[in-house]
Amino acid sequence: MTDYSILTRWMRLEMGKLNDGIVSQRKSLAQLLTEKRPVSRTKAGKEYVFDIDVLQNLSEKLPLNLHDKLKLPVIFFSATKVPDSCYLNDPHALSALQILGELSEMRQMHQGNMWVGKSIAYSIMRKYPTVVQIAMR
Repeated sequence: MTDYSILTRWMRLEMGKLNDGIVSQRKSLAQLLTEKRPVSRTKAGKEYVFDIDVLQNLSEKLPLNLHDKLKLPVIFFSATKVPDSCYLNDPHALSALQILGELSEMRQMHQGNMWVGKSIAYSIMRKYPTVVQIAMR
C-alpha cells in the first residue's frame, strides 16, 4: 500500500464529513414556499432549516415558471483537483442566478457544468443564506 492511497482514502473520509451538512433531498422553491416551516434533511439526517425571508425574496424576484424547476439549496461543487474554482451542474440554478444578477448572462453550461471562482460562489452563498451550499468532490 502506498502513502498516496492512504492519503486519498483519508481525504475521502474527511470530505464525506464535510458533506454531512449538505441537503440530501432538495425541494423546489414552490414546495418550500408552501411549508409553514421550510425544512429538509442533510446527508447526516439532521434538519436543515431554510430562511423564509430569503425564500420570499427569491419568489418575488424569480419568474413563476422557475419556482417549480429550481431545486434548493443551489449546490456548487468544489473539486479538489481545481483548488480555486467550483462548478454548478443545475441549469435552472444557473438561470435563477442570472436573473438575480449574480452571474452574467454570458455564462453557459459546458459539458453539463458551469465553472466559477470560489470567491464568487462564496459571495453568492453569503448573500442568499440557507439556499446555497458548497459541496466537496
